[in-house]
Amino acid sequence: MKSIIRSLRHRNFRLYFFGQGLSVTGTWMQSVALIWLVYRLTDSKAVLGLAVFSSQILTFVVAPLAGVLADRWNRRRALIAAQALAMAQALGLAAVAYTMPEEKVDHWVEIWPILALSLFTGLVRGFEVPTRHSFIVQMLDDRKDLPNAIALNSLMVITARVIGCTLAGLLIQAIGRHGEATVLLMNGLSYSTIIVSLGMMRIVPRRREAPTEAVLAGLKQGWGYVWHKPTLRTVLLLLALTSLVAVPHSEMLPAFAKDVHLLGGGPDTLSYLKGVAAGGALLALVLLAYRRTAVPLGRILVGGGVLFGLGLIAFGAATWYCRSLPVSLAVMAWVGLAMATQMYACNTMLQTTSDENKRGRVMSFYTMAFMGVAPFGAMLMGWLAEVLDTRLAVWGPAYEGLGAPAVVAAGGAILTVGALLLGRRLPKRVRAAPPTVDGIEPAG
Repeated sequence: MKSIIRSLRHRNFRLYFFGQGLSVTGTWMQSVALIWLVYRLTDSKAVLGLAVFSSQILTFVVAPLAGVLADRWNRRRALIAAQALAMAQALGLAAVAYTMPEEKVDHWVEIWPILALSLFTGLVRGFEVPTRHSFIVQMLDDRKDLPNAIALNSLMVITARVIGCTLAGLLIQAIGRHGEATVLLMNGLSYSTIIVSLGMMRIVPRRREAPTEAVLAGLKQGWGYVWHKPTLRTVLLLLALTSLVAVPHSEMLPAFAKDVHLLGGGPDTLSYLKGVAAGGALLALVLLAYRRTAVPLGRILVGGGVLFGLGLIAFGAATWYCRSLPVSLAVMAWVGLAMATQMYACNTMLQTTSDENKRGRVMSFYTMAFMGVAPFGAMLMGWLAEVLDTRLAVWGPAYEGLGAPAVVAAGGAILTVGALLLGRRLPKRVRAAPPTVDGIEPAG
């Protein structure tokens, strides 16, 4: 246990861990409430994909710029400002949700306020995520604890996901009318915990050289740095592929819960699916946090990607052929474990092989590849699932609801092949040996 939680001996990281933990719990609660609200009001997979697209597309646009600024700004002050803006957005979203009708709306345009506030979410997140990831190293008195801190950070996020997703579904089911709005309000209030935690930190100012180039020139320099390092380039390409064809499966879960299982599923069923996936991820990250070294991250990266892809194929098949919630829950635990393993390897490889004066830009490309590409995948998945459902409906009721399982399984197949092919592009020394944790050794 001491090995797993060794990064918590650093006061600043301890404040961050518990403050961010409560805030992220609220964020996961919002993710369940929002997608359930949109799907309940529209009953459309395409609109569901559009809602996810709206909440993340601006992250794709602003993340590279945020990385340049994160290398220049005071990261703690920037984070406090971003969290305050996110709090205002969440409270506004809760107010809008209280005005939404209980019955299905006639047209998706009626939910435009939700889509507009979701756009603002993506804008704030685009600045907050790369800044937060690059700030973690400043919370540590000993940089050798960075791999463990990254694992603990992921562990905290996944624990919050287990609690938040499960709690949100149960609360929506129990409250009924205005259940989603109440959950969104709770998320808005939860941001106060991380704002207070950041304010209480005692951070040693990092040495920052005055920038000699313009912001766009700094962005170009960061892109050149990443592109000419085979390790960084390969990791980001695999991450972008994963975000396009695999990560959006989570946003399709309302369709699985409501339409595929034929169990009279509701928000509680959705929370179970999300919760067990988070439980699998939690198990993976406990094991990864226990590791004292990063050996061998390359193999973990490729193995996690392959297992993630195979898990999605199995989930699509299980939900369609078995139509059994216990079987689907077991497969979702596998999916969560594999996804967390791959994401941990990506994050750690990027952070431990980046120079300090470029870490913000590297993590902005991580944000762009992970959270920025995902909305395109979500919209594509939602559209394809809807088209398939329409085309297959003429074949008879036996094929009703096949669209979402088919699209998710196809994404898993693409990821499996892509992980194997891109894994071969990693330098041999990276596949078998750990990178340094001081950010000095080049990524190769």
